[in-house]
Amino acid sequence: MAEDKKKVKKRHCSRNPVLARGIGKFSRSVMYYRKAMHKRKYKATETKIEKKLKEKAPATITKTVGGDKNGGTRLVKLRKMPRYYPTEDVPRKLLSHGKKPFSQHTRHLRPSITPGTVLILLTGRHRGKRVIFLKQLSSGLLLVTGPLALNRVPLRRAHQKFVIATSTKVDISGVKVPKHLTDSYFKKKKLRKPKHQEGEIFDTEKEV
Repeated sequence: MAEDKKKVKKRHCSRNPVLARGIGKFSRSVMYYRKAMHKRKYKATETKIEKKLKEKAPATITKTVGGDKNGGTRLVKLRKMPRYYPTEDVPRKLLSHGKKPFSQHTRHLRPSITPGTVLILLTGRHRGKRVIFLKQLSSGLLLVTGPLALNRVPLRRAHQKFVIATSTKVDISGVKVPKHLTDSYFKKKKLRKPKHQEGEIFDTEKEV
């Protein structure tokens, strides 16, 4: 008769009876004790870094030393420190993680800007004036001109962010843009200062 009786499954209920919604009878510290969490031992899996730290190569080696008064053995460092250090910091290249320098960046041009398009400058001393786009330089800047005879805007570079492209276009198929008009052409030239020769600083007499 006992075998015929089905085993009644007990319903799973929380060890912390709910007094109100979101509020239990026992506090967190009491539940920690009731669940016997202090007796449980948790062991997380070892990471690759932890394994490497365990398998670290020894930094020193014990070597036998001859002589009666030398102690017999001596600890010797495997990796010796350098004898001489540079007086100034040596410049080192930082790891760029695949980042290319600005000179190797790909240049993009807005589809609305084509050679001969009339642009409106938004920055600089000529802001508000209309210019003609000639070509895009290797740095990504736009080579524009007024031209100078019409609105006093010379050959200059402009960024495409600070430019409004209009729908009007000028036919510049007959205009040949010189090859020397590059980014290096617009760079400021460094003036060479004349070096003083010996005796010039202290000479106070005027030449007759």
